[in-house]
Amino acid sequence: MKRDLFKILLKFLIIFIMLFGMHFIYSEYFLEKDLQKHSSIINKVYDISDSCEILYLGESSNVTTGYRDKSKLSISGFLAELLPDKKVCDITKGALHADIYYVLLSKIPENNNINTVIVTMNLRSFSAHWLYSHLETSLMKSMVLLRNRPALLNRFLLSFKGYDLKTPEERDRQVIRKWEREHYKLPFDFPYKNLNDWDADAWKNGSWNADGTRDLTKRKLAAHYVKAFGFIIKPENSSRISDFDKIVDLCKKRKWNLVFNLMAENTEKAEQLLGKRIKYFFEFNRKLLINRYQKEGVIVCDNLYALTDSLFIDQNWTTEHYYEAGRKKIAEKLAEIVLGIYKQK
Repeated sequence: MKRDLFKILLKFLIIFIMLFGMHFIYSEYFLEKDLQKHSSIINKVYDISDSCEILYLGESSNVTTGYRDKSKLSISGFLAELLPDKKVCDITKGALHADIYYVLLSKIPENNNINTVIVTMNLRSFSAHWLYSHLETSLMKSMVLLRNRPALLNRFLLSFKGYDLKTPEERDRQVIRKWEREHYKLPFDFPYKNLNDWDADAWKNGSWNADGTRDLTKRKLAAHYVKAFGFIIKPENSSRISDFDKIVDLCKKRKWNLVFNLMAENTEKAEQLLGKRIKYFFEFNRKLLINRYQKEGVIVCDNLYALTDSLFIDQNWTTEHYYEAGRKKIAEKLAEIVLGIYKQK
């Protein structure tokens, strides 16, 4: 009996030693090559200067410019100009969201000079369209090797497609299910049961005019705004909230000051298209996010209503792309907040 038990334990020990050896060899000699092939976004972490004090994380809103701009500086670029005594760096790539920001922040070496992290917070990123975007499969694939797991396990998961792998059709079904299942429970009479009903009405009848009639020529844009903002954030079942919560915990652990940059949305255009009722959704979600994270000691730079319609580059879509004056205004608000952080020290 003892001999049999010894043999079993010996086999387990041999397997453990083999796995440990394989893990060591892979990590030392093959991991970096795979990172460059499958997760090249890691280079943006590698490129962070050793002297970086303020790190800005953003998606296309940071760097998109318009035809009428005299300056092509990004938001983080304007911030650097406004804070000449501080070293400002950025990690920017289109379509990034809180889950990816968290992974990238976790890959920054412990030994660094960063003391303040600014993370882009798009209200639109809480919508079903962004949560289940067609881009998610490729984004999640690029994150597999960067997750906080043993490197060899990550490689195994990548090889066998152990990530959120769905076809565009499956993503679309996820969106529709979320729209249909989340019924509105509002403190006032509302003519729609859920977002799916509201979207269908906007598509069929168009947007509202000031005189109460409907404008069919604007139905596509009106439907876009319903999809992008016609929802109520429910923290208890929001994966995006969980992602931002993880960022909060990580920054506390690293002792980084954290600023969530709540981006400007075209609330003016939304109200023109959908009437004043869309304001309830903007305001409810805005207050929820600010209250939730201020309680955690996070500074929220509230830019939601900061920009007028004319400062948005895209007039036929819902994006956070701003002309020069818009990018600069957001940078100015951030600079004021950052300076306040340093004055308190």
